[in-house]
Amino acid sequence: MQALFGLVHDLMVRGHTDALMGTIARRREREGVDRQMSQVAGVGHDVLEGDRTGEGEPVGEDGSRAEGGGVTGRVRAALSWFARFVWSTIVGEWRGIVVAPLRELVHRRLGGLSLAFVATFAVIFFHAIHVTPSGAVVVRLLGEVRADLPLPLALLRTPVSLFVPALDLPVWAGITQLFLAFALAELSLGRARTLMVAYATTLAGTLSVRVMIAIGPGWWGLGLPPEIGQVLDTGPSAAVVGLFSYLAVVRRAPVLFAFTGGSMVLECLVKPNLAAREHLIAIAAAIVLGLCHGRFRTRTEAADEAPVRPGP
Repeated sequence: MQALFGLVHDLMVRGHTDALMGTIARRREREGVDRQMSQVAGVGHDVLEGDRTGEGEPVGEDGSRAEGGGVTGRVRAALSWFARFVWSTIVGEWRGIVVAPLRELVHRRLGGLSLAFVATFAVIFFHAIHVTPSGAVVVRLLGEVRADLPLPLALLRTPVSLFVPALDLPVWAGITQLFLAFALAELSLGRARTLMVAYATTLAGTLSVRVMIAIGPGWWGLGLPPEIGQVLDTGPSAAVVGLFSYLAVVRRAPVLFAFTGGSMVLECLVKPNLAAREHLIAIAAAIVLGLCHGRFRTRTEAADEAPVRPGP
């Protein structure tokens, strides 16, 4: 009996040992398979990361990447940045040039356009009487400006000449531009500054003609012959160009400035007459006035923000 029990015990121990060894072998086999799968997955992950970062791109002898996906990505990024910049510029300019004046118009009603209406009606009135014999005499005595006139008389007639349109130009197209320029300027700048800019840019063009005639022909095309002094120099076009240019400078509106300045440069190239030169002078005068206004405003704000020292 004792030998029988010993035999049974040995069989049971051997069975447990075999089962335990089988379990260990199967576990080791599963661990090996898992390790192989992890290595394969790691290689695939590295390949994907290389594709994303461009590490898999061909490299030249100097260590730089070859032309391909990297250049395309940089071009796309540059185009995306440029598109965002253009869009933000247009949106900001739309708010400053259009939305802000419209809000001011809602607040002030039609009273905010009184100067624009007066300027428009003045142009229509002088154009209507200019085509009649008696009205032409009145216009000539009040608003006719030429470079061969005495300077005091020309300065006296310049404010009226601003509203005397040229008979050889389409008056209704000019009236539309005049109303828009004066309306935006009046709502954005106020009546006093609008009149000041309009008169200053017109006067700059009128005086520049005298300087060009004094220089004489030549001088790389800057001078003018004396016969130009007999050309009639009236109309609101210089004021309109000056107001748009001044608004573009003080409101930091590059699109408006490029459109205004570019159209005037094109006009000077296509039709280099006296009016085209005066328009360029008006743009230059508006730029100077706008920069001076910005400098004066910066100094004023700095003086207001400076701390006040107590007296002794």
